Amino acid sequence: MSPSIWMHVKPTKLHIFKNHMGGKTVNALDWKPNRFSSVPLHKQIEEHLKEKISNGEWTIGTKLPSQRRLANLLNVNRSTVVTALDELASQGLIEGKKGGGTRVVNTTWSLLASSPPPDWNSFVRSGIHQPNLLTVQEINHAEFRPNMIRLGTGELSPELLPYRQIQNLLRELPDHNLSLGYEEPKGNLFLRQTLSKYLKTIGIQASPASILIVSGALQALQLISVGLLHRGAAVLLEKPSYLYSVHVFQSAGMKLFGVPMDESGIQTSLLAAYQKQCDGALLYSIPSFHNPTGVCMTEKRRAQLLEVCEKERLPIIEDDVYRDLWMDCPPPSPLKANDKSGSVLYVGSLSKTVSPGLRIGWVVGPEPVIERLSDIKMQTDYGSSSLSQWAAAEWISSGLYAEQLRFIRKELKERRDAMVHYLEKYFGGIASWNVPEGGFYIWVRLTSLAATRELFEKALKEGILLNPGNLYGPDTSNYLRLSYSYASLADMEREMARLAAIIKNLLL
Repeated sequence: MSPSIWMHVKPTKLHIFKNHMGGKTVNALDWKPNRFSSVPLHKQIEEHLKEKISNGEWTIGTKLPSQRRLANLLNVNRSTVVTALDELASQGLIEGKKGGGTRVVNTTWSLLASSPPPDWNSFVRSGIHQPNLLTVQEINHAEFRPNMIRLGTGELSPELLPYRQIQNLLRELPDHNLSLGYEEPKGNLFLRQTLSKYLKTIGIQASPASILIVSGALQALQLISVGLLHRGAAVLLEKPSYLYSVHVFQSAGMKLFGVPMDESGIQTSLLAAYQKQCDGALLYSIPSFHNPTGVCMTEKRRAQLLEVCEKERLPIIEDDVYRDLWMDCPPPSPLKANDKSGSVLYVGSLSKTVSPGLRIGWVVGPEPVIERLSDIKMQTDYGSSSLSQWAAAEWISSGLYAEQLRFIRKELKERRDAMVHYLEKYFGGIASWNVPEGGFYIWVRLTSLAATRELFEKALKEGILLNPGNLYGPDTSNYLRLSYSYASLADMEREMARLAAIIKNLLL
């Protein structure tokens, strides 16, 4: 396959579609009534919801949570919520319809003004981007609740983040390195030169001109979706896959087609048939410590994958953000290391190894493709943070990155072994699982539970945040993606025991 295969794909055209699901739905509240106040609870709730409406935060058409869910969110009795909602309905601010839920039907503006305010929900429904899955939205909100134990989160625990080292690095940053302006379209040259050297250590030959700095791997995927693919194009990927849980390709009009996996990775023998069936535009793969299954594609399977994709003229996006998180031994060389025809776009990031808040990742590929993506990025945000880019360059070039990796691998191995031990201790007979050799995740199959949505809700009520398997594709509703990277060891055993008890109660 020649590098020009990436030149055959067309930029996505702007397309506005209408979401027929109605107005915005309120899924979370950052407020609770004061039980010690002299003002009755129902009156506090009424005034708070009224303020949301009158301030224009909840516009006409906004759908309120069900009475039961609202009571749970506010930690009050359902009757208290009913009293508050009845009062708002009597004031003409909300209206409940059988089967349609309760919606905002008026605002202070529209009651007082001769011209009603704009119906922002019509704009929300017309936006190009699809909303996150409801469960993903709930997870995004719940992650920031105090005392929530996160057993599914795909990031490092605050205990493992290098706060002190980053502070020292920024303090010692040479004056001539400090930049408060914009960087080049492809990113800071020093960082790209540093990455070029780092990539050689894992077998990838890439000049700085073939590297683009992005604000994390997810932005890389977004740039690819709008810069290289046409609306309606097909994206092949492993089944299950992290890509099902985000709508970056779907929002750009692409269709996802999952290809089954086995213990060695994606089943390459099936690719030709899938390519023919769906006219696949490219393949997205996480070969090293796959999200969510933790599978590490074998060296033999990687060679087969490259061979099949070259034969089928199927470009590859290699998402390798977990590569450096091995525990016992390094994974096989990246696909990109053996790519002699320019058919692989390689994506890396510091989010999983150093800091998710640094927002620094990279894409490696043929120069014309990198030029195209850098142009799209300049249209999007005019470049990633210059301070973050300089910090990343100094972090890698100074040897701090290698030092951090040694620490992280040791800590993750201890946490993985602990979680496997607790699975064996508490989940025997109700689940089966793999033991990953790196990354963050253990893919747990619940043997007697058909769906994990009810489990997700019950665990959330108990202060345990999970990532249910149905986020990652079809036919995975009886799975959980457990993460050993975030919860502390002190919390892990207690919460794993509680989780097992919740599951067993659901089975009664």
